[in-house]
Amino acid sequence: MLIAVLLIILAAGSRLLALQVPVLGNFSPLMALAFCGGVYFRNRWMWLVPFVALAASDLYINHTYATEYHYFWSARGAGVRLLCFAAGLALGRLVAGRRSWTTLAGGALAASLVFYFVTNTDSWLGDAGYSHSAAGWWQAITIGHPQFPSTLYFFRNTLASDLLFTAVFALTMEYLARRRGEESLLASR
Repeated sequence: MLIAVLLIILAAGSRLLALQVPVLGNFSPLMALAFCGGVYFRNRWMWLVPFVALAASDLYINHTYATEYHYFWSARGAGVRLLCFAAGLALGRLVAGRRSWTTLAGGALAASLVFYFVTNTDSWLGDAGYSHSAAGWWQAITIGHPQFPSTLYFFRNTLASDLLFTAVFALTMEYLARRRGEESLLASR
């Protein structure tokens, strides 16, 4: 239980760091934690860790945005993010039976792509600043709004963090297995 609480605090804290260091926008271990939770956690209660971290950090981030930018929380956006993390967990469950470095990298890539396409499509559907046409959708998934960094910039951060934190998590699990005298969790299957 202590590990779960520490993971929640660290994961939520990583999202809050982006408020102070904007270059870290979307650089977060949350999706990797959801994906790897599906791969490694046998205790299904541990699957809640990324969802609790997301909800807790969303509350703080939304309060900050409402105070500084008069931007208010969207239940729809929060729901879409939660669904994306649920998809990451499901991808992890698919990979769990065929664990290898290749399937972990492929699963992390797939989770990043799901998050990118689903959240940007949702923005296109709900944001009046986008034309509701193929060109508007293309703008939403490539450049976004001109006053903000490109959505491809955020995808780059998402992909880099998902791959990095998936590797860190897998290496940690490998280390713990070897330390207990067990065979590799990524053994050829």
